[in-house]
Amino acid sequence: MIMEEEFTESKETLNIADDGLPAEFEYKPSKELLQDYGGMDGTDQQQQNLLQQSAASQQLQQKLVDPNSCIILHPGSRNLRLGLPSHSVPFTVLHAIARRQKDASASKRLDPSIVPLAKMSSDRLREVEDCRLKVSHILQSSLTSDGTRRFATPPKQLSTHNRRVNPELDDELSEPCPALLQPTQDYVTGDEVLNISPHAPYHIHYPWQRGDLNSHGGIGGSLTAVMSDLELIWSSAIQDKLNIAHSDFKMYGCCVVIPDLYNREHVVHITELLLNSMGFAACFVFQDHVAATFGSGLGCACVVDVGDQKTSVSCVEDALSIASSRLRLSYGGSDVSQVLHWLLRKGGFPLSLEPSTNSTHATLVNHVKHTYCHVNLDKCGPEEQQVRVLQPGSHPVHYTVQLGDELLIAPLSLFYPALLQLTGDKTTVLTQPDNPGHHQDPFDENYLRDNSRRGGKETAETAGGGEVGEEDMVVEDQLTNNGSSGNNNSNNTGSFKSLMSLEQAIHKSIEGCGEEARRRMYSNILLVGSGANFAHLGRWLHSRLLLQIPMQFRPEQVEVMTRPKDLDPGMTAWKGAALMTGLEGSGELWISQSMWEKMGVRVLREKCPFIW
Repeated sequence: MIMEEEFTESKETLNIADDGLPAEFEYKPSKELLQDYGGMDGTDQQQQNLLQQSAASQQLQQKLVDPNSCIILHPGSRNLRLGLPSHSVPFTVLHAIARRQKDASASKRLDPSIVPLAKMSSDRLREVEDCRLKVSHILQSSLTSDGTRRFATPPKQLSTHNRRVNPELDDELSEPCPALLQPTQDYVTGDEVLNISPHAPYHIHYPWQRGDLNSHGGIGGSLTAVMSDLELIWSSAIQDKLNIAHSDFKMYGCCVVIPDLYNREHVVHITELLLNSMGFAACFVFQDHVAATFGSGLGCACVVDVGDQKTSVSCVEDALSIASSRLRLSYGGSDVSQVLHWLLRKGGFPLSLEPSTNSTHATLVNHVKHTYCHVNLDKCGPEEQQVRVLQPGSHPVHYTVQLGDELLIAPLSLFYPALLQLTGDKTTVLTQPDNPGHHQDPFDENYLRDNSRRGGKETAETAGGGEVGEEDMVVEDQLTNNGSSGNNNSNNTGSFKSLMSLEQAIHKSIEGCGEEARRRMYSNILLVGSGANFAHLGRWLHSRLLLQIPMQFRPEQVEVMTRPKDLDPGMTAWKGAALMTGLEGSGELWISQSMWEKMGVRVLREKCPFIW
């Protein structure tokens, strides 16, 4: 008691504060600092700001769930699909722009509307011809559904008939087709680009190519120019098709469907474009293969997306695309169109076509492909078909031609890719490369992986050289394989060489999954994209897949879905994104302008519905 009283008295005498420091040395923060960090007078202001931000965030999330407050964009190599979640199907516009030349005497850049034919050596052309003969012989040796052997008409016989065909007027009273345009504005976007005269002083750009941004060393090929093209195309399409003024973009959120095999730098630029350049209130990035499973109502599937210029494959389970299963092939529906054009020439098609340089001819070849091509083995022998030709400034005419097995050989080139080398080398297979890192996101997976290894090593040394625990190994494996491809190399450059057919690509993709997931993936194959929209193609893929599946992973039933819910396969991913934005929990995935300004690239790792 005496000691306590003495200590209390001495404390009062020396004027010592309760924390043990003399009162004159007591730290008193300024009012401004308290307001910044929340203390005393600043507490109320900070809490008020947090409440206001939380209320604004909740209000924005509730608004974006509204099916009329969100715009869905699905960009592709040829088409842009867009609409509101309340729409049953999206609008489809040409994903291209024509910009007026500043110097009319300078050379023009005219991106073709269909992939051009490649210059081939005689040896390469002989390989393509041998592959055509191989497919033709396979078709001749196949059986129809009633067990009879198919027969085929030789191309020379078809050529003899077709070369004698003359054009016939569709209707003598019909008006001539509109002439090509000579526009005067600075730029033209959408479907009107195809109607511009090739002699008009305009550059024509397709900002998306082979499933990614079309950056190159030519005119308009810089990343800045490509993003500017995207802004004009997307803004014009939204205003024309959805009747939403540019000044009203700030009242909407925008969900953009990105490739499953994405380029991180490009995703950052697209997010910057949507939030800062176009001025949307918030944005949401969604992988196309995951969106396709949502649109088809599947929780687990191996998704095969055959687009206009690329074919991508990945395995999706529980709304996540498995990174080690992702791969992309450099061929698609446009390459199939060029194969069909080559076969039509061999069959003596009466009209000389140049689809690589003439957009009207490219449209005609695509029309023949979509209308007449199939993989129905019950159809054999020559069939008379009317091919309608719409030449600008001329009356519509049609040719009555005989078409044979070229209608089957063209779509079957997806299974015999040597035919597709008419448009160039197809041996490069892209995979998900390692994360190169970003200066705005220092604590990314590379940082976590390096520190987990260092921490595991220190723990082992501290424990006297003991083994690392199984749980630590699992965490490290997840970090290591997060951005790697199916080959699981530590330094994955994102590609390898192989001439892969469609079923081989599916098999390679599923090999990137764990053993437990492989059987589930083989039992659910989802075929989407407009590039493989051919009748009975799913049956052929099913029979080819059965030859690839190992016995230990063969499921009881292999199902290949080509038109889930009777929806156009080219619109499945867009429909899935529309469904995703309407879910109750999707409000947490939106990236607002304020989030982007404060966090930058880091917010993508926090908000994206996939492993960034």
